Amino acid sequence: MGSLLQDLNLVPPSPSSSLTAAAAASTSSTIIATDGSTTEAAAALLVPKVEPKLEPFDVETPIYQPQQPQDPTSSSQDLFFSSSTPNCFSNSQLTPPVSQSTSSEDDNSNNLYSEYNRISELFRTAFAKRLQDQYGDVSVVSDPDSRAIVPVKEGDNNALSSVVVSQRPKYQKRSSELVRVTDLGLEDQRYFRDLVRRTRMIYDSLRILSVLEEEKRRGERLGRRARGDLRAAATMRDCGLWLNRDKRIVGSIPGVQIGDVFFFRMELCVVGLHGQPQAGIDYLPASQSSNREPIATSIIVSGGYEDDEDSGDVIIYTGHGGQDSLNKQCEHQKLEGGNLAMERSMHYGIEVRVIRGIKHVGSVSSKVYVYDGLYKILDCWFDVGKSGFGVYKYKLLRIDGQSEMGSSILKFAETLRTKPLSVRPRGYLSLDISNKKENMPVFLFNDIDNDHDPLCYQYLERTVFPVFVITNGSNGTGCDCVSGCSDGCFCERKNGGEFAYDDNGFLLRGKPVVFECGVSCKCPPTCRNRVTQRGLRNRLEVFRSMETGWGVRSLDLIHAGAFICEYAGVVITREQAQIFTMNGGGLVYPNRFSAKWSEWGDLSQIYPNYIRPSYPEIPPLDFAMDVSKMRNVACYMSHSSTPNVLVQFVLYDHNNLMFPHIMLFAMENIPPLRELSLDYGVADEWTGKLAICN
Repeated sequence: MGSLLQDLNLVPPSPSSSLTAAAAASTSSTIIATDGSTTEAAAALLVPKVEPKLEPFDVETPIYQPQQPQDPTSSSQDLFFSSSTPNCFSNSQLTPPVSQSTSSEDDNSNNLYSEYNRISELFRTAFAKRLQDQYGDVSVVSDPDSRAIVPVKEGDNNALSSVVVSQRPKYQKRSSELVRVTDLGLEDQRYFRDLVRRTRMIYDSLRILSVLEEEKRRGERLGRRARGDLRAAATMRDCGLWLNRDKRIVGSIPGVQIGDVFFFRMELCVVGLHGQPQAGIDYLPASQSSNREPIATSIIVSGGYEDDEDSGDVIIYTGHGGQDSLNKQCEHQKLEGGNLAMERSMHYGIEVRVIRGIKHVGSVSSKVYVYDGLYKILDCWFDVGKSGFGVYKYKLLRIDGQSEMGSSILKFAETLRTKPLSVRPRGYLSLDISNKKENMPVFLFNDIDNDHDPLCYQYLERTVFPVFVITNGSNGTGCDCVSGCSDGCFCERKNGGEFAYDDNGFLLRGKPVVFECGVSCKCPPTCRNRVTQRGLRNRLEVFRSMETGWGVRSLDLIHAGAFICEYAGVVITREQAQIFTMNGGGLVYPNRFSAKWSEWGDLSQIYPNYIRPSYPEIPPLDFAMDVSKMRNVACYMSHSSTPNVLVQFVLYDHNNLMFPHIMLFAMENIPPLRELSLDYGVADEWTGKLAICN
């Protein structure tokens, strides 16, 4: 690629600050200049103790370590959702030989074995009880051989038991080499963006699927919320799918844009944006640095620390250390670990990435993390905090010339949802072009020219099919579920033995076609298998753009895998389409949409024998959709070869496989006011143009 990797271990020293001089009194360092020369301080360097700054709203939970099944004949579902109990720990090399006991020692030996057996039984019971509480499918065995402590058989030369140690899978550790990526060409930017996009799709798919399977496995014994985010991250790490591990990048991460939204801390680690699952300061420790000084690379600002001050472009950030379990300051902070790394980054003029953690109601997690760009550390000082203890404070200033902060866009979109005219007094042509046909209003905004085109068409909330499609495609069969579809019901078997959605309505895996519950089913509208029939869930806005003409964006944050809306129009046959095209009409051909559904839930990089869903099979679609007179909001989505929206074919009001509904789902987390895009596929065979009504 055309990028330049600048080794930041070769940066020239900058003028030392007052704090630098104070730190140099107790520690020394070696600074590598650009010419290769080094400058050594007098005293030996003391490696600081690392104490991460934990975020107050994050629950510290150990990463789940999945075991890979050994049966090569297992299906893809079995490979991913294998439920097994972790092995206990042992090491036979730790078994010391026992000398020959004399007859005078027999009584002591018997007492020793009696006490040993008693402790072994207590340990076995407690260990199994803990596994039962944690995993739910572990029973306390009656056999004293629990593989935790094993009684010695008669005739063995060893009097003490051996402990079996299970080997953890090896994965790539983080590099200690600091680099900055610069001068990325257009093709490089597209490559890295697509790489990050695909990695995040794998993560979201794994997370959704693992939560669903964990809830099935544990059933009513499920106490705490299943942590699919931890399991997905651990699985991808073991498979070597974490990004940016070979180099530790200072500055922007290739493929990650300002404003990108993440729902979990582990996802930040997966893409390499912030490498600490719990710590608020990510830095290169002094023990790994070539000049024996720590360097900070990114921070998370959550607003939960009493001495933090966040005004957007300027941040007063409080260092770590000196806090109790309730995140209250209980002692003075020290200039070590992340605190020293922040001071050293200021000393060398190295910028840090800033990710803001914001509380978000209604999401899959309690908060969201938004990447807000690069900041310079201008100043550092020791001050008395509000609690009366000394804290280190850092003044950060956002670097000019960057895109608007994602956190500011989130706040602006929140105001737009409730009081649009207060922040945009000019430009709104309609506050709802659907005329209340949709569950949510569809705004129309144009502050560029006088084009009112979307107001000239009749709004459709659902696709209009020919009469013969409904009459010939309805067979009157459905499930008998009263409270909602459950495992093993008729509709699940109709979908190949698995539902397409989880309990939150997120798409589990893309399929050629999804059969939802229809009019013949007895389940209620809230059934998990009626996701697309509930209509629009997010406030969408049709807006005028200089780049794409008319476009569509959301005023809400859309989760990856969530249903957005239907692509609605009037369905016509191929014969009618040929006549329509001769008269100059514009049509959309559903068979030309790219099959992005095959990418959603694709776990082939995780499991080599993963099989893409191919059932139910759908024949080639031989119809067109007229959107020239009647259409809905989806028809204004612009084309992109790297879209953030995918097409999933769905059937529910009839069973004619040749005429499915065109349903749109999010391929990634889509922040508010970011344009929605589709891949319309190949060009029209008659006109040579993409079938886009814009």
